[in-house]
Amino acid sequence: MTRPLQTLPKAHLHLHFTGSMRPSTLLELAQQHGVRLPAALSGQQVVSVSPDARGWFRFQRLYDAARACVRTAEDMRRVVLEAAADDAAEGSRWLELQVDPTSYAVHVGGTTPALEVVLDAAREATALTGTAVAVVVAASRVRHPLDARALARLAARYAGEGPGTVVGFGLSNDERRGSTADFAGAFAIARRAGLASVPHSGELLGPAHVRETLAVLHPDRLGHGVRCAEDPELLRRVVDAGVALEVCPASNVSLGVYGDLAAVPLRALLAGGAAVALGADDPLLFGPRLVAQYRSAREDHGLDDAALAGLAKASISASRAPRATRRALHAGVDDWLATSPEAAEGLTGAAAT
Repeated sequence: MTRPLQTLPKAHLHLHFTGSMRPSTLLELAQQHGVRLPAALSGQQVVSVSPDARGWFRFQRLYDAARACVRTAEDMRRVVLEAAADDAAEGSRWLELQVDPTSYAVHVGGTTPALEVVLDAAREATALTGTAVAVVVAASRVRHPLDARALARLAARYAGEGPGTVVGFGLSNDERRGSTADFAGAFAIARRAGLASVPHSGELLGPAHVRETLAVLHPDRLGHGVRCAEDPELLRRVVDAGVALEVCPASNVSLGVYGDLAAVPLRALLAGGAAVALGADDPLLFGPRLVAQYRSAREDHGLDDAALAGLAKASISASRAPRATRRALHAGVDDWLATSPEAAEGLTGAAAT
C-alpha cells in the first residue's frame, strides 16, 4: 500500500490565474457574458499541440479565449477562491498564484485595482480554505520591457511575506519571443523589493536559454527548467546556485516537449540534485491538477513515498512562505511519512465519511 497523495502537505508554486479555472466555471462565465468558446474549450478537451510556434499559437489562442470570460471583479474573486479550494482538497497548504493584472485592468478600472482584487481574494481564500494564498505578478514576453518595469514597480508596492501579498515576479509566455536581457531592469526592481525572481525558462527552449536567464535575470526559481536535464554541467550550475525548478509534467506533454509523462526527465533532475517543485501550470487546458503530478512521479517514474515526501519538502523550501509556515509544513510532511500506509488510508476514509 502507498500513502494517499492528497493528504501529503505541499506547496504549489506554478499555477496561472486563468489556467487555474475550473472547466465548469469557464462554461458558466462564458454563458453569463455571452462569449462563444472554441470547441476545444466548450468540449473541455485536454490541449495537445506541437512544440513549435504554430502549436504555441494554438495554445495561446485558447488561453486568450478563456481569459476573455473573466470580466468582473467578482469573476476574478471567484477564480482565486476556487483555485484555493481545489488546492486545499489536494493537500496544498501554500499556493503562489501567478497573475498578469494588466490582462484584467480594463474590467476593474486599472492595473492597480486588478491586482488589489486578486490580493483581497487571496486573503479571503486563505481564511476560508486553510490554504494560504500569495501572488506572483508576471510580466509577458510579448509586451514591451517598459511594461514589465511598470509591473515590477506595482508588485514592489504590495511586496510582503504572508498570504494576500506579492511574493514574486515572473516572466511568462513563449520563451522564443523577445529578448530575455531586455527584462533585466524589471527583475532588478523586483529583487530590490525582496521579491523572488521566478521567470519561465527551459521548457520550449533548451540549455542555452536557461544559461541566458541565469546570467541576466538571476532567478531564485525557474518556471519549468526541465530541459536542464539535457546538460549535466548546466544542471550542476543550477543546483550550486540554489535555483529550484518548477516542473509541470502534464504541461510538458500537452505542449509537445515530451511524448508522454514517463519521458519527462524527473529522475535525471533529482539524481543531479535539483530542488524540484511540482506544479500544475494550467489545469484548465492541460487537465490534471496538482495531485496528478505527484501521482505521475509515483506511477511513471517509480518514486516511493520517501521520495515523494522529498518533493513536497522541496516545494515548501522553495516557496516564499514565512519561515514558521515552512517549518510547520515540513513537520506535516514528516508526520505523513511516519504514518503507515494502512493507517493513512484509514484516516482518509474516516475523513471522507
